[in-house]
Amino acid sequence: MARPRQADPASADSLAPGMPAPEAPVPTGARLAANQMKRMRRIVDAAVELAEQGGFEAVRLRDVAERSDVALGTLYKYFRSKEDILLFALDEEVSRLEQGLVARPPAGETPFARVVDFFRRTSRALIGRAPLARAMIRALTGTDELAVKVALFQLRIARLVAAALRGEPPDLAAPLDASAGSARERAAALTLMHVWFSALVGWSAGLHGERSVVDQVRTAAELILGPEER
Repeated sequence: MARPRQADPASADSLAPGMPAPEAPVPTGARLAANQMKRMRRIVDAAVELAEQGGFEAVRLRDVAERSDVALGTLYKYFRSKEDILLFALDEEVSRLEQGLVARPPAGETPFARVVDFFRRTSRALIGRAPLARAMIRALTGTDELAVKVALFQLRIARLVAAALRGEPPDLAAPLDASAGSARERAAALTLMHVWFSALVGWSAGLHGERSVVDQVRTAAELILGPEER
């Protein structure tokens, strides 16, 4: 005669009254994804720390791997180069900037005042950590392999500039290539973004100080915007 099946001690039916049921096991795929994200986070944080201490040259992949406690071969599974890591960190900085501008759009009664406030805040956010900022700018200008990421960075900044010109919070849900505002506003936003980007590169190379970055954009805005916009 078959023996009666004994209750599984770990089953909910066999628990003593008042004893909490055991937590359901986390799926293997979810655990793997979480571990990968933690590993990537350590890599990026290690690269940022090295850049803050010694700039672009201090971000050596072997040192990043050692500081983040991952094998060098594992690091290459996530990032192809130190430029790739630094641009990932820059992408996170821009995301924080975008969220901040949604919560508190640039101040000013005119397009000129708002766009100057935008570039002042944006420049301060990036340049405030000067060695890291120089390292990220170097990554932006150092290789053709990352041209797509550079173009995306510029489009994101241009979208924020256009929103500042219109006096509206940026629509972060809209595609980057979506037409927002008038053709003139879009052209002005792209031009001002390029002036700012060029000024940042000059600051990074030591050609001028932090204040000159915003001054150059302010001059460009005065030349581009009409009297009614100033």
